[in-house]
Amino acid sequence: MSAALDARQAGARVEEVLEGLASGGDRRACAAAEELVRVLMDFYGAGLARIVERLGGETLSPVLDDELVASLLSLHDLHPEDVGTRIGRALGAAGDTVERVAFDEATGVLRVRPRAAASGCGCGSPADSARVLEEALACFAPEVTAVEAEAAPAPQQPLLQISVRPPAPVRVP
Repeated sequence: MSAALDARQAGARVEEVLEGLASGGDRRACAAAEELVRVLMDFYGAGLARIVERLGGETLSPVLDDELVASLLSLHDLHPEDVGTRIGRALGAAGDTVERVAFDEATGVLRVRPRAAASGCGCGSPADSARVLEEALACFAPEVTAVEAEAAPAPQQPLLQISVRPPAPVRVP
């Protein structure tokens, strides 16, 4: 695996390998592979927990912006920040083009709306922005299971001031 491989790619690759084993029809091999993944996850999670415990939350602050580290800490329920703070980190990592309206912890639904300054700027497509946001949320706040976007606020038009024109100076010939 390369250093650029992120947690999402690694998870997708593990699923792909497991699906390949399952489609091969050898149930014992598939069950053994799934057990191996669980054991390795538990092993690495326990090691990560020990590191977090010995270092403490304050010492981790410099690495909490790293998407891979944040996703590993979140995956093992070791992230020292609450979900609201991590959602904020994800929004920032995605370019702060949307603002959080509400997050329902029971359902995992995050409601967002475009920031007034970001709406209509012509910077990238909404699909690109949504993909970047989903990737950031997967890393920083995997508790978010769905994102609902509200309509962009209508831009405020400046108030046009209409006044009487000052009288023209009188010219004497």
